[in-house]
Amino acid sequence: MPVADRLEDHQARCLPHLLRLRMLVGTPEAPLRWLAAVEVTRATEAILAEAGAAIRAVTGGGTGGPGTGVFMGTRLNRLAAAADDAIAAAWAGDFSQLRRHLRRFDTLTSAIWAVQDATRSHGAAGGYHRHS
Repeated sequence: MPVADRLEDHQARCLPHLLRLRMLVGTPEAPLRWLAAVEVTRATEAILAEAGAAIRAVTGGGTGGPGTGVFMGTRLNRLAAAADDAIAAAWAGDFSQLRRHLRRFDTLTSAIWAVQDATRSHGAAGGYHRHS
């Protein structure tokens, strides 16, 4: 399966988890602390796993430049830190902080996908120019 298709699959598998987190952020009343913590943990772990697999597909597929692996690894570490912060806030019952950390997690996830899309486009464009 081409790298582009694998990236799209990883992104698609993240969507239900991202939607669950967005619903949690948009809920006007605070959910039960334990329920929020379990939901945040499950969703962020699933997203981290998919993002990690997508990064491995990009870096292992040779579509990125020499610094792509380091750059994407740093992005993934930032995403994991945001997930840890969100989980801690959920367990603490601090729902204003939970919402803030989940918004940051969502933004970082979008940034990872944007970089991967750009890397994929750059790799495809690079391949096109080499063969023309």
